[in-house]
Amino acid sequence: MPALLPVLLTASHVVLAADTIPKFNVELTCRAAAVASISPSRGSSDCQRDENDAQGKLQQDWAHYTNAQHANCVRFAGLDRAPSYVELLTCLEMAKQAQELPEESKVGTTGSKTGTSGRQ
Repeated sequence: MPALLPVLLTASHVVLAADTIPKFNVELTCRAAAVASISPSRGSSDCQRDENDAQGKLQQDWAHYTNAQHANCVRFAGLDRAPSYVELLTCLEMAKQAQELPEESKVGTTGSKTGTSGRQ
């Protein structure tokens, strides 16, 4: 149970934070990314620049996304690792584009009423 405490605290924070851009620890995120990076030329400062750019874009565009998109993507961006503004922005952009697809293009996709097999 103690191992689940950070997950529970994060989940409760996600629900409360859907109206505003969440606060992520970019330093921690980028330290973890630098350790996991396969590119030796990409360091923590590059990551921090990307994260700060994504945060700025999120501040500009936050109102263009729905509360459901906010909640789902904030939850995704913080899953099982240090949360990332880049991942949050990417998720929100994809969610918005998916919502704008014509209905006929959504047939047979995951989450559709007919499922992937076309049967109900």
